[in-house]
Amino acid sequence: MKEGKKKKKTETSIGESISALGAFFVYLITGLFLAVGFWVVGEKYSVDLISDPSLTLRLLWIIEFPIVVIIYSLFRRNPEKCSYFRAVGRSILGLISGAIINALGAVSLGAPIGLQSLPKTIHWSFLMSVFTVVPATAVFGASWTNWHRVFASLKPTGNIEYMILIPAYGAIIGGWFGAWPMPLDWERPWQEWPICVCYGAIGGYIVGQIVSLSLMIFLRKHKNLKLA
Repeated sequence: MKEGKKKKKTETSIGESISALGAFFVYLITGLFLAVGFWVVGEKYSVDLISDPSLTLRLLWIIEFPIVVIIYSLFRRNPEKCSYFRAVGRSILGLISGAIINALGAVSLGAPIGLQSLPKTIHWSFLMSVFTVVPATAVFGASWTNWHRVFASLKPTGNIEYMILIPAYGAIIGGWFGAWPMPLDWERPWQEWPICVCYGAIGGYIVGQIVSLSLMIFLRKHKNLKLA
């Protein structure tokens, strides 16, 4: 009986908290998998984001998605009611729904919709979904209250929610800034959709991780000073 209570308490704490050091290792692992994706594309297929954006983006999200799901599902809310495999399952649904939302958003903002551009848009949308929607889906599920509080009201509580919120907004803002060179008449191959947008999104995602980690450390020190 005591062992059951202890196990339940441990599982709940795992699902609700993570230290700044733990967040650093999460970012390190997911970043390494993203780097592995670029390595596989370059070494195994001899292409890159400029020469073959569709293949590159497809491999990037296929490699990055599993590790994001595996890690963030550990931090699911109410683990005593939501099993790990349920969190994984809803992450897959989140990947698809997030890709649809990102694709519709991109098209509404002027992304090309021709047959040649369609595969690029699809795989870019899946990668953006991995950055923006999948972590939140793994942790929150379909809890509208948590989604609204974190993403709309911008009131995250705890390190996990900072890990979800700031990199997601970083990817979106980075992608938006990355789109600026597209209409310019420089006639560079990286100006084509969605190459510069993707570079901007990845850069913004990484900057968001750095900012969120810095904020965790700052808040921890601030809290310690208050307690002292």
